[in-house]
Amino acid sequence: MGRVQDKVVFITGAARGQGRAHALRLAEEGADIIAVDICADIATNAYPLASRQDLDETVRLVEKLGRRIVARQADVRDPAALKAAVAEGVAELGRLDAVVAQAGIAPLGPQQGIQAFIDAITVDFNGVVHAVEAALPYLPDGGSIVATGSIAALIPASVDNPANGPGGLGYSFAKRSVAAFIHDLATVLNSRRIRVNAVHPTNVNTDMLNSGIMYRSFRPDLENPTREDALESFPATTGFGNPYVEPEDVADTVLFLVSDESRYVTGMQMRVDAGGYVKKRPQLPTF
Repeated sequence: MGRVQDKVVFITGAARGQGRAHALRLAEEGADIIAVDICADIATNAYPLASRQDLDETVRLVEKLGRRIVARQADVRDPAALKAAVAEGVAELGRLDAVVAQAGIAPLGPQQGIQAFIDAITVDFNGVVHAVEAALPYLPDGGSIVATGSIAALIPASVDNPANGPGGLGYSFAKRSVAAFIHDLATVLNSRRIRVNAVHPTNVNTDMLNSGIMYRSFRPDLENPTREDALESFPATTGFGNPYVEPEDVADTVLFLVSDESRYVTGMQMRVDAGGYVKKRPQLPTF
């Protein structure tokens, strides 16, 4: 039996990157999946978002593992669309045990206006709230809620640098808000033993990181930096010296938080950051 055998997990942003990695890792351990993704671009986001073909590939890979999946194209900014997707998924799969609110964007760039700030918040924070709202009517006592934050929520002077434009500040604000929301929601759901936790990664080797706008964020000294140029600066966000973690590294933590192994773990801000936080925020000694 797998670690999440026959559980049903709702995942947003599941078409590629971390969302797909979570879907596959959970399916490997016996879960069935309700998957959603916008499968369209957002104008202020400078790199392409996932496509319908990407979501179809997630479906193929989950089914290849012998698990069931219900996939729907839905925007996390649209609570009605998420509620419909979850309702259809539960009708087909029979239950819901956990939600992984993963969908996110990074609309960086000094050329972007105030809309980038709004888009970052409505996707990266409101989208988490909407995913939880859609899942809660179906979650049993003892269920699990996992939201993706970022170490940008926990340390200053990261993407909220003015050089990254309003979208960078919106991203940082949204991820800080996710951390606070998860803490307080855990308190609210204590009586039902529903665990509520956030996962805060450092750089993750996905399309978000591997984009021109992110390269410029890490190498503002160059007009058109390449990935090779940015690789020199990527380790600034870790303590181990590695440039990034893989989506599968984050998925292992998500698996733990969805599984019954974490039945007494709630309200946590789980960092998958290769020491990035402690490097930037060292603990002061006590005397």
